[in-house]
Amino acid sequence: MVKSHKDLKVWEESMLLVKDVYEMTNSFPPDERFTLGQQMRRSAISIPSNIAEGAGRRGNKEWVRFIYISLGSLSELETQIDIAKMLGFIEENKIIIDRVTFIRIMATKLIASLDNSTT
Repeated sequence: MVKSHKDLKVWEESMLLVKDVYEMTNSFPPDERFTLGQQMRRSAISIPSNIAEGAGRRGNKEWVRFIYISLGSLSELETQIDIAKMLGFIEENKIIIDRVTFIRIMATKLIASLDNSTT
């Protein structure tokens, strides 16, 4: 039984992703910390924030909508990571790639679960 968004593994993993992104962007060139780095941080923060906001709303339909917003932010972050790699700011990071994949899978399963409980 989920009592809070903090009980969700997808929220927990997305919080760890925020930490990963902050650590990763600290190594960016100084001028990129406030451009691409800042945008990456915003995208990462949006993921657990929207999961939490959706959990605090009334009904599963609203929660699902916020999880979809989280998935959008996750895709945005994934693209920004690809840009940072392309520009040579970071190397491939299997831990972050695996965490992004895990979050996507868990969020998708949560959506399915919430959709099934409303039908």
